[in-house]
Amino acid sequence: MTRKRLLAAIAATASAAGLFGAVVTAEAAAPSLSATFVRGSVWDSGYGGKYTLANSGDANSTQWTIEFDLPPGTTITTSWSSVLTRTGQHYKVTNAGFNGTIKPGGSATFGFNTTGLGVPTGCTVNGNPCGGTAPPTTTSPPTSTTTSRPPTTTSVPSGDVVDVATAAQLQAALAAASPGQTIRLAAGTYRGSFVATKPGTAGAPITMTGPSTAVLINDGPSGEAPSCPAPTAGWDSGYGLWLYGAPYWHLRGFTVQESKKGIVADNSHHTVIDGVRVHRIDEEAVHFRRSSADSVIRDSTISHTGLVQAGYGEGVYLGSANSNWACHGNSGGVDRSDRIQVIGNHIGPYVAAEGVDVKEGTEGGVIRGNTFDGQGLSGENSADSWVDVKGFGYVIEDNTGTFASPGTFVNGYETHNPGTTPAFPNGCGNVWRGNKSDLGGVGQYAIKITSTSKCSERPNVVYASNTVSRAVNGLTNIPVTP
Repeated sequence: MTRKRLLAAIAATASAAGLFGAVVTAEAAAPSLSATFVRGSVWDSGYGGKYTLANSGDANSTQWTIEFDLPPGTTITTSWSSVLTRTGQHYKVTNAGFNGTIKPGGSATFGFNTTGLGVPTGCTVNGNPCGGTAPPTTTSPPTSTTTSRPPTTTSVPSGDVVDVATAAQLQAALAAASPGQTIRLAAGTYRGSFVATKPGTAGAPITMTGPSTAVLINDGPSGEAPSCPAPTAGWDSGYGLWLYGAPYWHLRGFTVQESKKGIVADNSHHTVIDGVRVHRIDEEAVHFRRSSADSVIRDSTISHTGLVQAGYGEGVYLGSANSNWACHGNSGGVDRSDRIQVIGNHIGPYVAAEGVDVKEGTEGGVIRGNTFDGQGLSGENSADSWVDVKGFGYVIEDNTGTFASPGTFVNGYETHNPGTTPAFPNGCGNVWRGNKSDLGGVGQYAIKITSTSKCSERPNVVYASNTVSRAVNGLTNIPVTP
């Protein structure tokens, strides 16, 4: 009997038994989402809130939208792990790229900070009542001084070590910093705009240090921005920590999160970032900009970036695109953030753009001993690799890279050649050796060299000490050097 006749016979039998209608009307598997709100940290003029979505259905939920209202006098100042829009006091929040899928029995979260103490009302998730919404916690403002908004003026004692425990004390210490001084953070949350403009020296750098539980959060940006980023009265950049014209700073141990950008060094050469955690950032985590040359980031952890602008969610960003040199090209019209070392860091998962983006016009850096986790790469703005090298003369060695879905992944390491000239052989003269790449069965090449003709005078070199597994095409698209 043919398959067609067999199916017809089954249907006829089911109909005769009165069962066929039951077969075609059986309910299909479907997700069932609920959302629960809790209020966590509370300070005198705001709080941190979190929604947890749970799927009690029997199928994946592939996207979600939560809507709610806040009472007059309460507004959301910053959010993470979501995309938020506002109409008056009504808020609409949709999933970020990495947390839209919720498996049966699984959950996802997003959070936000507020000005004002009112809590959400009228919550819906995908158009249905949220259900299970818990009342806000009755947490009183902490007795410690780390989450309360402090006075706007605070005196800071002078000396070799300045201990701070409030945002205002930290702001005052940054403003008064002098060569050889150490600013030591107590554990706690520091909310505000933190800008350093005082330089250290080679023999007496300025150190800012604290435990990982010392957390910097900038609820900005706010005010009218200048045409090119510079500390300006009435404008908050939204950066978690901003070094501007402040060379020879050492940053150690603390955490930066929930800010527009994480740590930005502008015209701040010889910056050292050591053992810092940067995560839950709207755009890029760490940016060396405006010729912040001879700097180092080492033994640090970066994850969950690009929460608002995925295509600009780099882990470590070296230099500036030539389209931005009008603002950041302070060395002969070029951003010469040269000779930067990226060493021993853990970058990813959910770093939405490249783990390390090396911009054109930069030279002579080292990317060594890092672990790259490509899960969550967005693919937006060509963000589809662990490292994109558009500079020249870089050494990329002894790194370990992996990829697993979700995410958009094409190659482990890539080169590109924007504006290549003899003076700036962009994307040329770089060396790869000793890197281990697991492309997850998705990536094409571990190391993809975009052009050999543009680099004929300074070719890129891929050594045989590099290894690859689960690649669609293989180790590299150019001949391997023994």
